[in-house]
Amino acid sequence: MRIAQIAPLAEAVPPKLYGGTERVVSYLSEELVRLGHDVTLFASGDSETSARLVACAPRALRLDPAVKDPLAPLALMLERVRAQAHEFDILHFHLQHVHLPVFRPLARRTVTTMHGRLDPPELAPLYREFSEMPLVSISTAQRRLLPFANWIATVHHGLAREVCPFNPGPRGSYFAFLGRVSPEKGLDRAIETARRAGVRLRIAAKVDPCDEEYFQREIVPLLGLPGVEFVGEVNEAQKPAFLGNATALVFPIDWPEPFGLAMIEAMSCGTPVIAWAQGSVPEVVEEGRTGFIVDSMEGAVAALEKAARLDRLEVRNRFEERFSAARMAQDYLSVYRALGRRRAVAAL
Repeated sequence: MRIAQIAPLAEAVPPKLYGGTERVVSYLSEELVRLGHDVTLFASGDSETSARLVACAPRALRLDPAVKDPLAPLALMLERVRAQAHEFDILHFHLQHVHLPVFRPLARRTVTTMHGRLDPPELAPLYREFSEMPLVSISTAQRRLLPFANWIATVHHGLAREVCPFNPGPRGSYFAFLGRVSPEKGLDRAIETARRAGVRLRIAAKVDPCDEEYFQREIVPLLGLPGVEFVGEVNEAQKPAFLGNATALVFPIDWPEPFGLAMIEAMSCGTPVIAWAQGSVPEVVEEGRTGFIVDSMEGAVAALEKAARLDRLEVRNRFEERFSAARMAQDYLSVYRALGRRRAVAAL
């Protein structure tokens, strides 16, 4: 099958630092190539891939200080995809909605994975207008915000088994937070939970410019508390040790999280997850098996005390059964084939 994967340009594929969507695009593209498919990746020029790379910007936009107008390289990428569209059986977009007007005439050969939040009110009229564009959700919970949209499948994220190797014996004696510093990610709640439980918390987090004020006002004063360590952003090479040596990942979200890649990255290491019951969490974490789902500070503190007793091998096994890149790729191939059958029927 001839498949185009169209990635965001904010980060490389895979990202040099933070970047969940681009990481998923990388895992999917590599697995599709391994399965023998003809894959073309439209992404930044500093991406690394086994697919054919069409570089649509010299490097990831977030890490390029020379970029003043990020929409310009994005528009160029859309034109390059449009010009080559006839070469592909399927155009798989990971851009949310910016491509919808351009590719509406090719709707039957496209699919768009919705990676982001869908609660902004302006999205409802947009997806009512583009109701013929096939969409894939990354969790069932994500769909609830736009129930009328043209959902054709739900495909949970997956990652390659070797990315975050299993660690049967963590040596860190700490709990981990991995993600962005922003109000909805709940870092302040993670710090308070660790303080009440009297445990160490190591924080690997990205601070976007838009969240810098929040970080300075709400988080920096907490970083001096005993046992709290701010590591900053970690890259792909550092992540396995950071997650694998943790007793558990604390995932204290306060928003309708569409998926939460950090949860399965931790589970791949055998590290259980303690997460608040928001968004996709009940679809990812299996209570008492791969972690604990909580809805209060008291529940989180109690979960921290129980986390070390979970079987890390069982956590890893459940990751392999449910969240591998191989499973994700097969799910997407089923989507592509179903769209192909629809086109064939429409052509009769």
